[in-house]
Amino acid sequence: MDTVLFLTILVVVFALLFDFINGFHDTANAIATAVSTRALPPRVAVLMAATMNFIGAITFTGVAKALAKDIVDPFAIDNGVIIILAALLSAIIWNLVTWYYGIPSSSSHALIGSLAGAAIAAAGFAVLNYEGFIKIIKALIYSPFIAIVAGFIMMSIFKVLFKDLNLYRTNKGFRRLQIFTAAVQSFTHGTNDAQKSMGIITMALIAAGLQTGDDIPMWVRIAAATAMGLGTSIGGYKIIKTVGGKIMKIRPVNGAAADLASAAVIFGATQLHLPVSTTHVISSSIMGVGSAQRVKGVKWGVAKKIVLTWIITLPTSAIMGAAIFFVLNLFN
Repeated sequence: MDTVLFLTILVVVFALLFDFINGFHDTANAIATAVSTRALPPRVAVLMAATMNFIGAITFTGVAKALAKDIVDPFAIDNGVIIILAALLSAIIWNLVTWYYGIPSSSSHALIGSLAGAAIAAAGFAVLNYEGFIKIIKALIYSPFIAIVAGFIMMSIFKVLFKDLNLYRTNKGFRRLQIFTAAVQSFTHGTNDAQKSMGIITMALIAAGLQTGDDIPMWVRIAAATAMGLGTSIGGYKIIKTVGGKIMKIRPVNGAAADLASAAVIFGATQLHLPVSTTHVISSSIMGVGSAQRVKGVKWGVAKKIVLTWIITLPTSAIMGAAIFFVLNLFN
């Protein structure tokens, strides 16, 4: 078998593995609030999230196309398939480490940082498409702050609208609403996160000379959506514990507000063809909701730990991506 073809097949396999891991690592965030408020049993929530993730993943392709060309130009790089394989291995390792410790880190940061690091190791800093790369980094940085504001506003609106209602009845009603908001949250997660692997596979196909345009083949869309759906069906209960309870004590009204705020931010980014970290957005919207209720009610120590993980993910994954590229290149 041709070496390039063999490496391309490896990229496809590891990209789908990344999506599978992403399913149980990141998608737990989408249902964490619904599980923590007992709006849905964990098993039912996970199965619903898997279904909505799949539907969201096959519906849109804009983020995938952006990722396939905005960080590095796949037509202009040598050893392109090895670069992509190194990036995937690096992102998978980081995801598994943070999943093991129950830290809601960003799969998006891990993948983008790893891809940039491997590309720089292969061809220097000039290989980066700085306009596209900076646009993606801005989206990753700004989106959590937008989510905090959105969560604060959403919770403030709820406080005004439902201030005169009986607390028990309000909680009961919002538990029902959370079934809907968790479904929407899972759908928007699929519209953004699953597309990252689609873009990576498409980039590998272009780099290997197996495809000339940046259109996402239907088999790639279905395969990535299926891998993420299967990963989601296994569930990420460690992440659920952190997002759903350790940031703040969540009641149904808080969970619904956080779900709606973060879903709006994620779907807005999808419409703009920008990859964002669903982990960042969901965790930040919970912080915003908590701040609208009572600033001291947010467990800022846990929040600081999460933010620190966000900050170190990009440089750490970039270094890992570069190191893995050098190792793989030795055998090329």
